[in-house]
Amino acid sequence: MSTALLANLAQDAGSQTVQAVMDNLWLVIAGCLVFLMQAGFAFVEAGLTRAKNLANIMAKNLADMAVGVTMFFIVGFTIAYGAGGNDWIGGFGDLFFAESSKPDVLFDISGGLSPATNFFFQVVFAATAVTIASGAMAERTKFTTYLVFAAVMTAVIYPVVVHWTWGGGLIAGIEIGDAVYSDFAGSTIVHLTGAVAALVGAAMIGPRLGKYGPNGEPRAIPGHNIGYAVIGVFILWFGWFGFNAGSELAADNLLSFLAMNTLLAAAAGVVGATLIIWIKTGVADVAMAGNGALAGLVSITAPVGTVEPWAALVIGFVGGVIVVFSVLFFDRIRVDDPVGAVSVHGTCGIWGTLSIGLFAKYDDAFLGREDAGLFYGGGLDQLIVQLVMVAIVIVWVGGTCLALFAALRATLGLRVDEEEEVMGLDVAEHGSAGYGFDS
Repeated sequence: MSTALLANLAQDAGSQTVQAVMDNLWLVIAGCLVFLMQAGFAFVEAGLTRAKNLANIMAKNLADMAVGVTMFFIVGFTIAYGAGGNDWIGGFGDLFFAESSKPDVLFDISGGLSPATNFFFQVVFAATAVTIASGAMAERTKFTTYLVFAAVMTAVIYPVVVHWTWGGGLIAGIEIGDAVYSDFAGSTIVHLTGAVAALVGAAMIGPRLGKYGPNGEPRAIPGHNIGYAVIGVFILWFGWFGFNAGSELAADNLLSFLAMNTLLAAAAGVVGATLIIWIKTGVADVAMAGNGALAGLVSITAPVGTVEPWAALVIGFVGGVIVVFSVLFFDRIRVDDPVGAVSVHGTCGIWGTLSIGLFAKYDDAFLGREDAGLFYGGGLDQLIVQLVMVAIVIVWVGGTCLALFAALRATLGLRVDEEEEVMGLDVAEHGSAGYGFDS
C-alpha cells in the first residue's frame, strides 16, 4: 500500500472522527435547548392559570422532568429503541441502560452518536410529551395522581409511539404506493401524543369550578400573569430551534434551513391567530397570539425538513388560524383546557403531520423521494399514510390513557375536593403559597 494512500485513509478517518465529535456535541447542545423548553412550559402554564395554583404548576413541571428522566432511563428508552424487539415493542435487554453502559459501547462514536448522546436527546422529548398534558389538567388534579400518570406516560405510552416510528416499528413499516410515514421532529410522535393524553385527562377530570354557567355557557377564567405566558412562549420558541434542528441528528448544512423554517412558521402563527381573534372579538388577545406562535411551531415540527420556506410560512399561518377555532370548539363542548394545550399540540399536531402530504418537496430522510406532496404531483398516497399514522397514535394513546385514568379514578382519585380547589392547590398539595403575603 502506497504512502499516499495510507495518508489519505488516515485523513479520511480523522475527518470522520471530527464529524462524529461535532455531531455528538451538537445533539447535546440541542438537547439542552429542548431541556430549557421545560421552563417555557412552566411559565406559559403558570401565567395562564390563577395565582393560587402557582406552586402546584411549578411542582408538576419539575416532576415532569424528574419522573420522565427516571422512567425513560429505567424502561422507556429500551421500549423505544431496544434491540431484539419486534414491530410492536423494543427489546428489554437495555433496561436501566445496562447494555449501553458497557465501556466499549458507551464511549464508542465510530458509528456516529454515542448511546449517551442518543439518550440525552431523546429523554427531553419524552419529558415534553408528558408536560403537554399538565396544562390541560391544571388547577384541579391531584398531585399524586399526576405523578403516576407522568410515570406511565414516559415509561410505556410515549415510548411505544417512538418505537413504532423513529424506532423502526409498526408505523415505520407501513407503505402505500411509494409513500412511507414522515414526522421529522414529532408533530404527531411528541405533540399529538401529549395532546391526546391531555384531552382524555381533561375530559375525565371535568371542568374547573365556575368554568360553565347554569346553561352550560363557557366563562373566561383569566390567567394571573400574561407576562409569564409571553416569556414562556419566547423560551419555547428559542428551545424549538434545538427541537427541530436537533432532529437532524447531525451537525451539517441543513441546520440553518431547519432553523429558518421553524422561525418562519412561528412568526406566521402569531399573525394568523392574532388576525382571527381580532376579527372575532375586536381585540388583539395577547394570550391567543402567544398560542399562535406555539401553534405555528407545532405545525412545522413534522414537515420542517421537507417543505420550502414559503410553505413553512403557510403552514404556520394556517396553524395559527386553526388554534383559535379549536380553542373555542373545545370550550363549547365542555373540555376545560386552561392553556389550550389540546388545540396547540393536538389539532395543530395533526395539521402539521398532514401538511407533509400536501407540501412535501424535499426528501427529509424519511420520505425517500422528492416531490412527495400533493401540490407537487405526488398524489394522495403520502397524505393517506400521514392520516393512518395519526389515527394509529390517537387510538393507542387514547385507549391506554382511558384505561390509566379510569384505574386512577378508582384508586387514588383524579380530582382534589371542592374546598381545596377553591382555596388553591398550592397550600393543600404543597404546604405553602406560590406567592408570599408581601406579594
